[in-house]
Amino acid sequence: MDVKKSEVLQGTLDLMILKTLEALGPLHGFGIARRIEQVSRDVLQLNEGTVYTSLLRLQQQGWITAEWGTSENNRKAKFYSITKRGQKQLELETKNWERISGVIGRVLRLEAERES
Repeated sequence: MDVKKSEVLQGTLDLMILKTLEALGPLHGFGIARRIEQVSRDVLQLNEGTVYTSLLRLQQQGWITAEWGTSENNRKAKFYSITKRGQKQLELETKNWERISGVIGRVLRLEAERES
């Protein structure tokens, strides 16, 4: 049976990329995408275009930097790193995500509370 892959909202992907870079250090775009897919246990399927669009946006915000390097298979690749501004943004976005997801959780439990 095929499990349908979830699409990721833009802001959520930015948050996951920042967290991945904070946790693992510098990575190239393909490595970031694969790591997020692994952590999601393949629930998320990220196409490289989406990831690179997000990386460009994060770079323009000053939340990540990019430097050319050599990948594990000896190819030239851009490696991305989180900046101090990015770490502050990650902290802010994490708090916001926790607050919003808590609200959504409470709303989804409304029916169950009414039946109790």
